[in-house]
Amino acid sequence: MPIALKFGAIDIGSNAVRLLITNVFETPEGPLFRKSELIRLPVRLGEDVFSIGHITPDKAQKLVDTMLAFKLLLGVHGVVGYRACATSAMRNATNSEEIVERVADLTGIDIEVIHGRTEADIIFSNHVEEQLHKDRSYLYIDVGGGSTELTLFSDNRPVASRSFRIGTIRLLQGKVEPEYWERLFGWLKEQTESVGKLDGIGSGGNINKIYKIISPRKGGPITYGRLQKLYTALSAMTYEERVMGMGLNLDRADVIIPATEIFLKVMKAANIKDVIVPQFGLSDGMTRLLYEAYREAHGKV
Repeated sequence: MPIALKFGAIDIGSNAVRLLITNVFETPEGPLFRKSELIRLPVRLGEDVFSIGHITPDKAQKLVDTMLAFKLLLGVHGVVGYRACATSAMRNATNSEEIVERVADLTGIDIEVIHGRTEADIIFSNHVEEQLHKDRSYLYIDVGGGSTELTLFSDNRPVASRSFRIGTIRLLQGKVEPEYWERLFGWLKEQTESVGKLDGIGSGGNINKIYKIISPRKGGPITYGRLQKLYTALSAMTYEERVMGMGLNLDRADVIIPATEIFLKVMKAANIKDVIVPQFGLSDGMTRLLYEAYREAHGKV
């Protein structure tokens, strides 16, 4: 039986908290990453933070319970390393330091509250550039519950990146002010006016689900037209119809509409016709960085 190194990545988002367990097989051609288990819990920290500015005791306890469960699972899987990163909701919460300390005391898990640029850098460690054509420019679009991260790739390298306080939970709560969109559109205009044809790269749980719903040919992109049709269809459905008819999870059936809206607005503003969906995210990037750190520590890079 092949020997695998196991790593755990905990992504504490504004909508859900995820634990990804990955097996890494070392082959003569290089490391082979295979997802072993993914657990996703709809804690929705953003519901508190984007409405009242802090995490309530109830949500804090749910996070602690989740981290306790994840710590046990990390032990059962026998991971050689793990990392926990929190994004928009935690970095905007006034009591995030208190929550981080409480989780560390009760579970032993140290949570890193990362900035938008750090979040983008971790995602880029998935080596997205390997999937790009060197003669094209790309806009990387990562839509979360609390923020949207945009990065422009040109000449096969990232040349500009910015995080915007526009996310699915914020939109559901009516917490995205018009000036937030103006900043995003202004940045896009400034960064893309000298760029030729621009393609998109989509990241996040919602675009992955949208990709499965639309089902383009294997490896093919999602077109703006098909995304617009899906948005119209989803918007015409009730919440119950999206759950029962579309088979969406309870915590996905509401946020998928604002997520689609964000992608459509970004694509239109940047004149993007197609979005590639490589189906990786923050937790995948954490895993790659964990493996690289492990190998460096053990004398092999």
